[in-house]
Amino acid sequence: MKLGIDRLLADPSLRRPLAGRRVALLAHPASVTQNLTHSLDALASCGDIELSAALGPQHGLRGDKQDNMIESADFEDPAHGIPVFSLYGKVRRPTAEMMATFDTVLVDLQDVGCRIYTFVTTLRYLLEEAARHAKSVWVLDRPNPAGRPVEGLRLRPGWESFVGAGVLPMRHGLTLGELARWFVRALRLDVDCQVVTMEGWSPARPPGYGWPLGERSWVNPSPNAASLSMARCYSGTVMIEGTTLSEGRGTTHPLELLGAPDVEPTALLSEMHALAPQWLRGCRLRTCWFEPTFHKHAGKLCAGLQIHVDDPAYDHEAFRPWRLVALALKALRRLRPEYSMWRDFPYEYETDRLAFDLINGGELLRSWIDDARAAPGDLDALAAPDEASWREERRAVMLYPQ
Repeated sequence: MKLGIDRLLADPSLRRPLAGRRVALLAHPASVTQNLTHSLDALASCGDIELSAALGPQHGLRGDKQDNMIESADFEDPAHGIPVFSLYGKVRRPTAEMMATFDTVLVDLQDVGCRIYTFVTTLRYLLEEAARHAKSVWVLDRPNPAGRPVEGLRLRPGWESFVGAGVLPMRHGLTLGELARWFVRALRLDVDCQVVTMEGWSPARPPGYGWPLGERSWVNPSPNAASLSMARCYSGTVMIEGTTLSEGRGTTHPLELLGAPDVEPTALLSEMHALAPQWLRGCRLRTCWFEPTFHKHAGKLCAGLQIHVDDPAYDHEAFRPWRLVALALKALRRLRPEYSMWRDFPYEYETDRLAFDLINGGELLRSWIDDARAAPGDLDALAAPDEASWREERRAVMLYPQ
């Protein structure tokens, strides 16, 4: 298969509309060509493209920031002599000064298919500013490694944030190019937005489903997006960021784990099976112990569960990470009603709302977990209409066959 960047580099006719225009690139460490050349370097080697600037999202253009919520500074690229602007530093929305450095911006970001991943918000902000300043946006499309399945509640009105850029479900099943088309449509933006599509992306094809296993190397789009397994689990495990449990940061399997020093994993897994065994389908759950080297519970032995989605037991259509992690938290609440679960701390520039609610785009999921009378069927009744409406709504912007 060919990604958008590889098609642009290989086909001069695709690049022809860029002639005479100043071109910027929004990219991160996973913005690489098929031979693993960074897109900035590859584009700079094209004699018919005038690179005038680059922009970096959270974690930076080159992935310089390891931990979460650490800002990056602007700098001048030493190899290409162009300014590199941070969209996760003093500002998160491109400024007029940044927009003045280019006519067209190429967006080459590897996404992981989850509403909360901040590259989605950065894309929205860029599209809005491009509309305001009459700039063109070209998305060089890449796979959604989580594939096409849809899951989770849609973001509620008034809950927009840097981790909630639109009324999307947690797992949206679109590529970044398709998301750009949805933003333009949903926000009614008057902007020149084009997508350089992929060739040969088959999100229903095993064993990779959304990811072309055996064809493309995995490069971390953010430091803790360490594998395809993480991308598959992330729409569930990211919710652990808003709790006092560890999501595995500081281990070799971040965002595939959940646990804490005072969790009894066998009892937790048993309670999950008793509550909603149907939500455990499509993966294997393993009781485990781990010691984070940094972040929550650093240096302490934690007990919990690892979600395994990399063997023949993985069922792409059956696996529901959002429900699975919600179930784990519900089971822990039932086992330990007094457990201090909700972590209250500044989260992605928000200080007056709980991180768990920001992640989930509202209070509904936390209320369901804390309500001793609420059953799994009640959460299904909340989420199913959102999931069905999104499947229908997204059809208008999809670019690739199911």
